[in-house]
Amino acid sequence: MTATPLASTETAPGKHLGKDLGEEFGAELDRIRSEVIAARGADDARYIRTVMATQRGLEAGGRMALAVSLFPPAWAAGTAMLAVAKILENMELGHNILHGQWDWMGDPATHSTTWEWDFLTPAEAWKHTHNHLHHTWTNVVDRDRDLGYVVFRMSGDQRWRPRHLAQPLYNLVLAPFFEWGIALYDLEPDAVAAGRKTWRSFAADLSGFLSKAVRQLAKDYVLFPLLAGPSALPCLLGNLTANTVRNLWTNTVIFCGHFPGDVQTFTEEHIEGETRGQWYLRQILGSANIEGGPLFHVLSGNLGHQIEHHAFPDLPSNRYAEIAPRVRELCEKYGISYVTGPLWRQYGSAWGRILRFAVPGK
Repeated sequence: MTATPLASTETAPGKHLGKDLGEEFGAELDRIRSEVIAARGADDARYIRTVMATQRGLEAGGRMALAVSLFPPAWAAGTAMLAVAKILENMELGHNILHGQWDWMGDPATHSTTWEWDFLTPAEAWKHTHNHLHHTWTNVVDRDRDLGYVVFRMSGDQRWRPRHLAQPLYNLVLAPFFEWGIALYDLEPDAVAAGRKTWRSFAADLSGFLSKAVRQLAKDYVLFPLLAGPSALPCLLGNLTANTVRNLWTNTVIFCGHFPGDVQTFTEEHIEGETRGQWYLRQILGSANIEGGPLFHVLSGNLGHQIEHHAFPDLPSNRYAEIAPRVRELCEKYGISYVTGPLWRQYGSAWGRILRFAVPGK
């Protein structure tokens, strides 16, 4: 981690820079963004279409192998291919397409308004809670519901309740069932209880979730096992294993990008009168990168570059590796913390945060 310490959450993001330097910092990031937008073209389109073709090939190969999975080698190969296909579909395709990163291509196959992913939560519900709420109010207590997903306490500014003592157990249970947790979270039952969401709206969202869930469950646990005939049971178990692996991986990447101990959180007072430069700064301070090679970054949806993703959520994900050194250099220039580290360290640090805030106190 580069650790030129910035102010803690006792100070609003950007105040140590002063107004002029804060806006200069924001302008330099805007310049990076404009350059990438101007450079988007055939190579980027080729990249996302290659990932899509690879994902579809892996899924088809996995499905075919599981159709004859009475043979253990076929089961292992089919389950592995299907798990990787689901990870690619969820992380590098679904997450990034739904951010609108590829809308500029004008291709319905990669457009945020037409994509529906292989995930329990409907795309529109996820775009509301993730794109709008989380990316706007990143790590602002009581505004960003992703800060602990309602059930976890991840900041000393969040009120402690006795139920938080069990949050290490919550995460152990959540990880293998992550898509279920996100789907239920996207229904916003807490917002209904608080009066911020009507029962009618909740009922409509619940109907959409149930419809999507039925299709997902029928596909993986009824249709394909039946098509496998004598291999129905191992096929079903292969699908279950692939979904579980995808959930564990997604949970790990998300928690490592948002909750390591050096990631900062903020209160609503910190964002009063927030400028563009201060918004950028909050995104950077509220995120963490995960170091790894090219394959790791593709499988993580390029969310190993979580800092760059939060600063530029709608830029093509394959560009994050290119601009990350420039963003890091800017942070060093302005004395801003840039939290980065290998997967094992970030994962351990995230667990440290879960354990630390499970007990009372800041």
